[in-house]
Amino acid sequence: MIRVAIVDDHPVARRGIAATLAEAADMTVTVSAGSPAELADHTAAGADGPLAGGAPCDVVILDLYHDGDQPCLATIAPLSRATRVLVMSASARPQDVVGAIQAGAMGYLTKHAGAEMLLAAVRTVASGGFALSSELADILQAVLGRAAGRGAAEFTAVTPGPGNPALSRREDETLTLVARGLTHAQIARRMGVTKATVDTYVERIRAKLHLGNKADLTRAALQRAGEATRP
Repeated sequence: MIRVAIVDDHPVARRGIAATLAEAADMTVTVSAGSPAELADHTAAGADGPLAGGAPCDVVILDLYHDGDQPCLATIAPLSRATRVLVMSASARPQDVVGAIQAGAMGYLTKHAGAEMLLAAVRTVASGGFALSSELADILQAVLGRAAGRGAAEFTAVTPGPGNPALSRREDETLTLVARGLTHAQIARRMGVTKATVDTYVERIRAKLHLGNKADLTRAALQRAGEATRP
């Protein structure tokens, strides 16, 4: 059973999400809150985040905007240390999507998402995967593409440093393609190598950057793309 907390300042939206989740036999809503602060009231606040020691929750579905015009990105980091965060927002602005992922979200859906997409995203995030509305894929493509040219010069390595361990050109290319949503087999065909070689590249990337899942790889690619394009 996947335990879900819903955080949205619109009661009707919370009820709608809860009703959708209730249709799934493998999900249950443990908390429905109008704000991150209210979520904290439902759980036990602790040094590692508002869910530390509190009610068990596998996924938090978090609306990005609450009572203001600023996204609650600062809330995502502590939440993501305690559980998995799936942002569901009316905003499809690139800075919000990228900001939420970089802050630690395991997925981002717009509120145009249908019931099937929502349920699939909750399951994906609960299992440690990365979920993104299909209409938002172009945003990641554009951001990652800023560090890319065309042809042989498509990928440029960023300057190595404490926050950017050195990757080879092929590893940089692999990381970006993984973040763009390509499978290992698709990457292998695109790069003209075997799938086993791509698997090796990914393992090297994980080891060098101390990464785990697809969301971690995507965040790393976004960070490195930003470093590569920074003036």
